[in-house]
Amino acid sequence: MKRLVFAIPGDLATSTGGYIYDRRIIEGLLELGWQVQVLGLGEGFPYPDQATRQAACERLLALDLDVPLVIDGLALGVLPEVAARLQQRHPLMALVHHPLAFETGLSAEQSASFKDSERRALAHATRVIVTSPATASDVIKHFSVVPNLIDSILPGTDRVARAVGTTGKEPLQLLSVGSVVKRKGFDVLLASLANLTALPWQLTIAGDLTRDAEAVSQLHHDLERFKLSSRVHVLGAVDAEQLEACYARADIFVLASRFEGYGMAYAEALAHGLPVIGTNAGAIPHTVPNTAGLLAEPGDVESLTRALSQLLQDTDLRQRLSQGAYLAAEQQPSWTESASLFSLVIKRAIAEHAKFKQA
Repeated sequence: MKRLVFAIPGDLATSTGGYIYDRRIIEGLLELGWQVQVLGLGEGFPYPDQATRQAACERLLALDLDVPLVIDGLALGVLPEVAARLQQRHPLMALVHHPLAFETGLSAEQSASFKDSERRALAHATRVIVTSPATASDVIKHFSVVPNLIDSILPGTDRVARAVGTTGKEPLQLLSVGSVVKRKGFDVLLASLANLTALPWQLTIAGDLTRDAEAVSQLHHDLERFKLSSRVHVLGAVDAEQLEACYARADIFVLASRFEGYGMAYAEALAHGLPVIGTNAGAIPHTVPNTAGLLAEPGDVESLTRALSQLLQDTDLRQRLSQGAYLAAEQQPSWTESASLFSLVIKRAIAEHAKFKQA
């Protein structure tokens, strides 16, 4: 029997890219015959209180020996001490969606602390799984991970219907999907759109409003300051059916992220055949080719304004990028393919752990 423990901080049902990745990989592994135990590590990561940290360590150390163990990097990155002990007990796989030290808004001291903690934790992993080649480069460069220990497994993309968009008589519909946190750049997006009020557009924002109170407050402040409340619809977190409806009626996808370890929302937009406006930060240029979108400088209002203005006013360009998006999406893996690769990495980790114990 193929057994696996998948350790998750927080709630696996959370509708953010990292949790969606974890859920879909787990679903795929179950279909491949793995018996997957989902182990909850508690709330508050990557800032767990002492009781949560202790309970998480106790749960991990109570697992049966030699069962392969995947730990989401949101938790493992702040548990280097238990990682050292787990290395002796399990084929240990670290799943890094986005290095903790690269989160927007950290102080220099916080970033340095996360970098040191995550570097020490990753040093004890049998394999390090990342969700993009860009993140692979980051963990090699900034966290001293040996290249041959890294496996890059892209998120899968569902094959979905192309967006219908507007009829041409309505304002163009912009869609932005992402949790309202500073890293997603909604402050930059609204400041850019404030320069373009003479053009016909409406924006829908779909994403969790509970993760960053300061960013949410800034969002509502900017809506009032720029007098955009009547043109911007903030939905909060939505279910899959609602999100699909948002994609279906959109004309353009826009997300002004300051950094992404992959950017699943960009990939979903491509799958719907939407022309994309993003930034050239992190892994985004690897996800969105220049045949499918326009990429601005992260945090740069003028650069994003130019990209928005160009795409809002050029129908031919939107059509070309829409076709490019659809073609780019066809090159992306399915979730079945991503889960199959993940399964192979688990088997590789099991074999490498056996050699480690014999050494």
